[in-house]
Amino acid sequence: MSIAAIDDRPASRAPLIPPTPPRAPENLSALGRLAAIRHNAIASWGDRAYQDDVVRGRFFAHSSYILNTPDAIRHVLVDNTDNYRRTATGIRVLRPMLGEGLLLAEGRAWKHQRRTLAPAFTPRAVATLVPHMASATDEVVEGLRRKTGVPLDLRETMQHLALEIAGRTMFSFEMGTHGQALRGFVIDYGTRLASPRFLDLLLPLGWPTPQDVSRALFRRRWTRFIGELIAARRAAGKAEGAPPRDLFELMLAARDPETGEAFSDAQLGDQVATMILAGHETTATALFWALYLLALDPDAQERLANEVRRVGFGGTEIERLPFTRAVLDETLRLYPPAFLIVREAAGPDRVAGFAVRKHDVMLIAPWLLHRHDKLWSDPNAFVPERFLPGVPSPDRFAYLPFGVGPRVCIGAHFALVEATLALAKIVGTFRIELIDTEPVIPIGVVTTQPDRSPLFRLTPR
Repeated sequence: MSIAAIDDRPASRAPLIPPTPPRAPENLSALGRLAAIRHNAIASWGDRAYQDDVVRGRFFAHSSYILNTPDAIRHVLVDNTDNYRRTATGIRVLRPMLGEGLLLAEGRAWKHQRRTLAPAFTPRAVATLVPHMASATDEVVEGLRRKTGVPLDLRETMQHLALEIAGRTMFSFEMGTHGQALRGFVIDYGTRLASPRFLDLLLPLGWPTPQDVSRALFRRRWTRFIGELIAARRAAGKAEGAPPRDLFELMLAARDPETGEAFSDAQLGDQVATMILAGHETTATALFWALYLLALDPDAQERLANEVRRVGFGGTEIERLPFTRAVLDETLRLYPPAFLIVREAAGPDRVAGFAVRKHDVMLIAPWLLHRHDKLWSDPNAFVPERFLPGVPSPDRFAYLPFGVGPRVCIGAHFALVEATLALAKIVGTFRIELIDTEPVIPIGVVTTQPDRSPLFRLTPR
């Protein structure tokens, strides 16, 4: 069922359709598709992937299925989730950065981590972290006041802001000392090691590839760096009898409600790495795309700024900002940070009428789902109004910016609070315009990134 783009835009205003990469030809060879995936996975899909319920293909010796129906997605990610696991390629790419943290853990280890971490990400717990988010955002806004009228790289600014928020909410200290090193690790890994090579796709996980050797060396340096961050936070101490003031103290005090077990030092390090990386990188990217869309759509930008001004937003009352939140939700639809979820069948199954065999691959692509012709009206248009209160909500399994099911992102509420607060403060303070007119094309490499960083100009409101 198509989700209507119900809105209250002026009738004379055509919806904005931001640029996207060209779609792949349907007759693309296996090697050609592999090359396209390495360059930009988003550009490896043809028209059928945006139109059909299921697209069956081959992944080396096994079948692959692109699933675009909510029922099939529910089956794989919820109803029979124990039969579907991460692929060796996905583990290869993510484990050097995230270790055995929540994102990659399986079975009993995952259940222990999820139960133990859950209290740290409840709305009440997140509310205690909002002052950290607000202080970092206010400082960035003040810094931008001194740069009005000059060309700005807002992508870099959003990365700095999200990293500051990650550091303060995790450790209660500014990231000035460590931020440059952390960004260096992220950039280095993304440039050299994040894209799978042919052998990464071909060999079983227990057979190391040349890239795996480089990843292992990276892992050693990265783990040492995370250990230094934790040591610095431990040295800062904790006020006796005071409630936890950051995520680190919440995680340090956390106990599995069934076993009473705490995190080991190694587990704590992997959780810190997971939360900092997954939090700051995805939020920075979402904020960049939101600012880019608002710069392309001045009417929507003015509506957001007027909402902020009307409610007198100066702090944390994000529930009073429905249009701001709708802009963010629509941004996450058009540019889902996790553009692809890949699962491998552990045993035979039946999905969407197809007989699935062991090792067959299920591809659930939020990028495709969020732009699918059968699921959305004007699927490629920027229409924040489709997420306003009172408008019919999309099917739970057609809109997956944070995944779905037992492994839905534990930090979803944290991310939405952080991004809504930051977007309101920035757009409420500045008018944002693009300086250059070259299109910015999304590329899929781990997350949905822009192919370049365009220059913006800010003017005070």
